[in-house]
Amino acid sequence: MNFRDKLLSAIERNHSLLCVGLDPDPEALPPRFRDPAKRLGEQLSEWMQFTIRQTAEVVCAYKPSLGFYTALGASGMDLLDRTLAAIPTHIPVILDAKHSDLNSSTVLAQSAFETWQVDAITVSAYPGQDLAAPFLLYPDKGIVVLCHTSNPAALCLQHYPKTGDPLYLQVVKEAQRWGTPEQVALEVGTTAPDVLGRVRTIAPERLILARSIWAEGGDLSTLLTAGLTASGNGLIVPVPQDILTQDNPATGIQELNEIINRVRNRIAQEAQACPVWLPDVSARDRNPHAELILQLYDIDCIMFGEYVQASGATFPYYIDLRKIISNPQIFDKIIAAYAEILEPLQFDRIAGIPYGSLPTATGLALRLNSPMIFPRKEVKAHGTRRLVEGHYNPGETVVVVDDILISGNSVIEGAQKLESTGLKVKDIVVFINHEKGVKDRLRKQGYRAHSVLTLSEIAETLYRRDRISEEQYQFFRDRH
Repeated sequence: MNFRDKLLSAIERNHSLLCVGLDPDPEALPPRFRDPAKRLGEQLSEWMQFTIRQTAEVVCAYKPSLGFYTALGASGMDLLDRTLAAIPTHIPVILDAKHSDLNSSTVLAQSAFETWQVDAITVSAYPGQDLAAPFLLYPDKGIVVLCHTSNPAALCLQHYPKTGDPLYLQVVKEAQRWGTPEQVALEVGTTAPDVLGRVRTIAPERLILARSIWAEGGDLSTLLTAGLTASGNGLIVPVPQDILTQDNPATGIQELNEIINRVRNRIAQEAQACPVWLPDVSARDRNPHAELILQLYDIDCIMFGEYVQASGATFPYYIDLRKIISNPQIFDKIIAAYAEILEPLQFDRIAGIPYGSLPTATGLALRLNSPMIFPRKEVKAHGTRRLVEGHYNPGETVVVVDDILISGNSVIEGAQKLESTGLKVKDIVVFINHEKGVKDRLRKQGYRAHSVLTLSEIAETLYRRDRISEEQYQFFRDRH
């Protein structure tokens, strides 16, 4: 089970969005655990163990701050081990490290995910994706990217420039390109609903770990309304430190939980009652690949601007699927989507069209355990001078795989090269079909064309999820 699914399961099980910080701060140690006859580490351990016992049925996650444990030296590492061992296995653990050092990322990822077995870790965004990469190599684990803090001294940096998109929103946009919503969440510390609301607007599918919402000036109901999704989810709320120092923290947490759930229910009910919202919900449910479309948009596989296409025409968009090979989780979803179409087809081999679809054809060959070949883009003047690479026998049936179907010229050329060697081509499968009758053109050539997505479906999803403007959406409607 991946980090996101484990968290959602804990939320549902305990009906809670609350997260408890397991921070063994000696200065905050409650008097009831102070015992001069015991070592400090033992006193802190008893406090952490008590906190876990009190809260295990009313929270959705635990968040130990690594800095408090490392500050205690070797005894702190022992304390961390004992604390983690006491946490029920069904509740996810987010290690609050705010990691920012490139050189130690691989080592820390190994310690966090293999030795300590935590489910996610907080990281700094400033070093960029290179810092996040070692952590993202663990597909079932997650990272929480620090986007905004409530520290007054940081505002001059986070909100620069004061006009346009401030730095913290650029961090949000960049972090979404690093991985899927299952792996990459966001951390936002603020008492300003506007900050939380702006993050939610540009990252509607991401989990947000809220911080510092209990500082003076914060309004819980308004902050929740700004940060929660329309279904009343998507936000992880910290338990105030003063509750954790009480004799019976479970009572205070349960009361807080009831307040939060009332706001969640109100938001969900308002969404269901809104006549404008209902069509959007049903439209989203109709497209099984809606989340994949949004992820492709987040990693800039789908871009908007003035772009010259291979045909020479200028379009207000550009689709570049070459980037998917650098995002294993998204690549795996795309392979799965292709495979759904290929599995019922009859063929002996898979052929990828150079060069864009070769990684996809390779992934499909491995998943479907089917031999792969490919027609060369150009024939070499040396060596075997083969037109088609790979082993095959004349008379065999080949399914052709390509990435984007615009005019159909490249895929028809590739299919004809295969046929010139005695192979048979009946089916052509692409990821995106630009429409405008190109499937009919292939049919006239004797090929059956299949596609995972159409350009209209992409535009519809992006528009309904507020990723593109009405003007951009209208262009697609007029075009198709």
